[in-house]
Amino acid sequence: MRANCSSSSACPANSSEEELPVELQAHGSLALVFTVVSAVMMGLLMFSLGCSVEIRKLWSHIRRPWGIAVGLLCQFGLMPFTAYLLAISFSLKPVQAIAVLIMGCCPGGTISNIFTFWVDGDMDLSISMTTCSTVAALGMMPLCLYLYTWSWNLQQNLTIPYQNIGITLVCLTIPVAFGVYVNYRWPKQSKIILKIGAIVGGVLLLVVAVAGVVLAKGSWNSDVTLLTISFIFPLIGHITGFLLALFTHQSWQRCRTISLETGAQNIQMCITMLQLSFSAEYLVQMYSFPLAYGLFQLLDGFLIVAAYQTYKRRLKNKHRKKNPDCAEVCHKKKSTSSKETNSFLEVNEEGAVIPGPSGPVDCHRALEPPDHLTSHE
Repeated sequence: MRANCSSSSACPANSSEEELPVELQAHGSLALVFTVVSAVMMGLLMFSLGCSVEIRKLWSHIRRPWGIAVGLLCQFGLMPFTAYLLAISFSLKPVQAIAVLIMGCCPGGTISNIFTFWVDGDMDLSISMTTCSTVAALGMMPLCLYLYTWSWNLQQNLTIPYQNIGITLVCLTIPVAFGVYVNYRWPKQSKIILKIGAIVGGVLLLVVAVAGVVLAKGSWNSDVTLLTISFIFPLIGHITGFLLALFTHQSWQRCRTISLETGAQNIQMCITMLQLSFSAEYLVQMYSFPLAYGLFQLLDGFLIVAAYQTYKRRLKNKHRKKNPDCAEVCHKKKSTSSKETNSFLEVNEEGAVIPGPSGPVDCHRALEPPDHLTSHE
């Protein structure tokens, strides 16, 4: 497969607005407004999620970055390779193949932090992975794109959105840092902020979904093959990320976290890179993929959260039937923290404290698999 963009006016990096089709101009204006609003809301959301992060546990991930290393391997190893295989297997057009590959080379998106919270994942690891993958993207994106496109004879230079990466880092680290500080100084108030943030996160996801449908309304009539890839790509990321985390003996909590981080890509960064690198003629063919990927990414996340919460509720009801006196005990005890254990986990691995409803350790243990113990504050 070759992607030859050497013809006249084929791939100018910076096209004028007058060259853009009217529909693309409308989408661009709406996308700008949506980006500004979502950036503000995302900053507030990351602040609230930062209130669930403890400095001690965050430092333990940095000091022993085994979970972060596995996540980076999934992000810049599995995802670009999967994108390349999908482009080859489905015999995509060159411009479409490049769009799929760019999506696979993007760092993790902050939307994964919301889903991680809802599946009782390791928030410290999730935020660390998102930050580290964004920093690593400064070097790993050009490297992965070079390795996978050198055989395609791509004569058009791909522009890496370094400014967009920097903005993403600022919007991620500063609110989280404030949230960590609030959790350190005012732990009781931070729990209230965290609950409000969870509600705001749900509203934000609905806004993103609706706006995505509006922005991608013209893409549903596009190539069915491209839509199929945008549907299965995040699913493959979630599954392979979970399996690799399981293979490297990560805890169940970390497996869920790494799985969600792997399948969730930074959609805005992909769109920015396409806009900087290709003309309007090619953008029309490329624009639909990241938008469709974002919608299916949200859908997959909702399905994972729904499946986990359903499983958790069934275990809770089953435990109540076997232990009818547990409900009375639950009102008298409060758990603070415990260690997550598993037969194949690392010895003395510290279990992450997960935000959630109060309850005793004995009652909550029934909500997890037999070899998985997690405490809720």
